[in-house]
Amino acid sequence: MSTTNQQPARFRVGIATDDAAVALRDHLAEVLRDDERVVEVIDFGVRDADDHTPYPIPCIRAAEAIRDGAIDRAVVLGGTGLGEAISANKVRGVRAAVATDPFSLERSVLSNNCQVLALGERVVGFPLAARLVTDWLGYRFDPQSPSAAKVAVITEYEATGRLSSQN
Repeated sequence: MSTTNQQPARFRVGIATDDAAVALRDHLAEVLRDDERVVEVIDFGVRDADDHTPYPIPCIRAAEAIRDGAIDRAVVLGGTGLGEAISANKVRGVRAAVATDPFSLERSVLSNNCQVLALGERVVGFPLAARLVTDWLGYRFDPQSPSAAKVAVITEYEATGRLSSQN
């Protein structure tokens, strides 16, 4: 993960899926490639719907790429997006959220500095998913915002395993 909260104007985006969301992955990969804010789309997912690799594997790989600075953001996909978000959140320094409405999507970045958006093919239609992904690229976390102190608490706990005495 990049050690700064600076968000680039142009993104390297990872996309990860299991066999439950191959069609949505293909659709969103095309949406991302057509977006002028995206300079690269890197696929961490399964090859096709016959590849039954467990969903945590591609999701963790995408989250590790964020942690390592190889990509700026990632979209992780599955049946619901829930397990995919949980998996990505296991990587230190990475924050993932399932966001299926515009307000939650906005707050995932502006309030929580999430780098990973999780969606489920079984619960979100393709047009909504495309809108969410394109809207999501427009949000940047402001490290001077009131939310920055809250994100710092999460980051500190993640690093130390305890809340500071100031909290």
